[in-house]
Amino acid sequence: MDAPVAKQVVHLGVNGQAHELLVRPNVTVLEVLREDLGLTGTKHSCELGECGACTVLVDGTAQLSCLLLAAQVDGADITTIEGLADGAELHPVQQAFAELGGLQCGYCTPGMVLAAAALLDAEPAPTRQQIREALAGNLCRCTGYGAIVEAVERAAGIRP
Repeated sequence: MDAPVAKQVVHLGVNGQAHELLVRPNVTVLEVLREDLGLTGTKHSCELGECGACTVLVDGTAQLSCLLLAAQVDGADITTIEGLADGAELHPVQQAFAELGGLQCGYCTPGMVLAAAALLDAEPAPTRQQIREALAGNLCRCTGYGAIVEAVERAAGIRP
């Protein structure tokens, strides 16, 4: 008979709120966000780190939540798509995606938006190549990526 797996306490700041969670050592950030905190904007998709649908910001850096164990980010600040807007005011990337139709079915959109927001925080005036590289880990099956890149350019103030 297998011994029960010991749980551990993890402290996370998620969208500006402090959380203390008791988790198994193998639980991912994706599972904590969706199952424990009810933040379903972070999408559960490939579980292999290949699609980007689960992208969140960990201390301001775009990370794949399906590959991160909650224990690895103990003490970190996490931003999900639900926490990107400032109340009713959309983040510039969210606004640009909506205005330029940088989405279709919307499944990849949270990951795309968060990856773009991380890029613009690090590089406020990125080149088109930098935008494409920043979004390279986020797959979309619906669009041709043109409107997505244009939305990031608009959010950066590069495109009207």
